[in-house]
Amino acid sequence: MFPILQKRKLADNTYLIEIDASEIAKKAKAGQFIVLRIDEKGERIPLTIADSSKKTITLVYLVVGKTTTELSLLKKGDLLMDVVGPLGNPSKIDQYGNVVIIGGGLGIAPIYPIAKALKEANNKVTAIIGAKSKKHLFWEDHFKSVCDKVLVATDDGSKGHKGFVSDVLNELMRKEKIDVVVAIGPPIMMKVISELTKSRIKTIVSLNPIMIDGMGMCGGCRVVVDGKIKFACCDGPEFNGHKVDWSELMNRNRAYIEEEECACKSS
Repeated sequence: MFPILQKRKLADNTYLIEIDASEIAKKAKAGQFIVLRIDEKGERIPLTIADSSKKTITLVYLVVGKTTTELSLLKKGDLLMDVVGPLGNPSKIDQYGNVVIIGGGLGIAPIYPIAKALKEANNKVTAIIGAKSKKHLFWEDHFKSVCDKVLVATDDGSKGHKGFVSDVLNELMRKEKIDVVVAIGPPIMMKVISELTKSRIKTIVSLNPIMIDGMGMCGGCRVVVDGKIKFACCDGPEFNGHKVDWSELMNRNRAYIEEEECACKSS
């Protein structure tokens, strides 16, 4: 059992929980994830580790379905039955030079530990974070503490640039030489970013397709990268954004829409 030590709302439909999980915390690295199960009848869901200490891990999730709704109803002191991790390969942290990290929507959370690690490796780090509106944004102050510059975009213009994170990146590319881009967010966002940087800037994306066991046995999280089948849980979750088959990924992510809607209605 894993006790919840802290739980709070970060933004519209977005929550944070801090879990007592020392065995996971002491091994966790930027870019890795866990798979949790609330109780013995619950489904397994993957969540990226958004931060960690010596004894705890921090998870950020968006309420979109049955399990995340149930998770949002838990309180400090409640227990999670299973938390497995850290899973996946950690981010490759190196001294690249000028790095731009981009987080869209819930992708703001998993990009934070990567930003922190890149800064500790003596990179110049610019963060671009984006959401539908100001009420969906979070952790701007976190990024300011670990980045050289933080730029904000919202779809409705309620804060920062009115438009998309790709607009902000495009403008930045005109002004300075960028060595690496790291992007995490909705597949369509990562696809647009990858198309924008193709043949120009090395671009790393983190994929979160449908996943069950998180260890490469179920085959549910397969993606096509450079024409080859890969499994996001054990080969990734990070890949070269210019080599991902984005159409195939987005089609697979829509495979269980009807079942997901039924589960939400019954919750």
